[in-house]
Amino acid sequence: MKQWYEELFKDYADKYDQESFTKGTIGEVDFIENELNYDKAKKILDIGCGTGRHSIELAKRGYKVTGFDLSESLLNKAIRIAKDNKLEINFLKKDARDFNFNCQYDLAIMICEGAFPLMETDEMNYKILKNIHSSLKDNGKLIFTTLNGLFPLVHSVKDFLEKNQGEGESQENTFDLMTFRDYSIYETIDDLGNKKILNCNERYYVPSEISWLLKSLGFKKTEIFGCKLGAFSRNDELTTEDFEMLVITEK
Repeated sequence: MKQWYEELFKDYADKYDQESFTKGTIGEVDFIENELNYDKAKKILDIGCGTGRHSIELAKRGYKVTGFDLSESLLNKAIRIAKDNKLEINFLKKDARDFNFNCQYDLAIMICEGAFPLMETDEMNYKILKNIHSSLKDNGKLIFTTLNGLFPLVHSVKDFLEKNQGEGESQENTFDLMTFRDYSIYETIDDLGNKKILNCNERYYVPSEISWLLKSLGFKKTEIFGCKLGAFSRNDELTTEDFEMLVITEK
């Protein structure tokens, strides 16, 4: 049986690119470039790359990028856009729970919940981080965004999602304070006009959990910041007002 995220992103590439969270690409890549010190020799891995928006923008700026995703629909569009722009990007179909590039990359990125924390168990989410660690060179860096567990301690996730609806509609949200998982029914229309009703759940993490997970894997230094769409910054302190957190860690 396919998981909700597999069903959601089937025949969904055009709708995906209309989602509000895809509108911050340029500013996010500006930040990533700065973290790389504009070194075009650095090799980048884009995990859960979707339609390739970060990979493509980075490649346009001269970086060597590999991107992978579980969705053939999203990948096919990424490949088509790269070809139309005459860009050489290695797009692959892979599961983030099952990969190892054996210390090949200087930087890994995983933006807007590209894989972590969508998985159905904490062990699966942990495996993703473990695989990333194995794929980075010594002193390599991981930049990712994930759901901020401090937010639902103060705010209603249900109210937030209702105010920030994308192409679909989220209903019947319940947040479990014991597991820090949000459960919802998500209704949307795919690119072919088919109606989808999905039972979704996502894991929220508090900063101390993220720091501990990364330390247990061997990451040496972890910094966590507030996360604003298209405006990542080391100057933004994480607070309960941030729906997402920005994590920067080094191997």
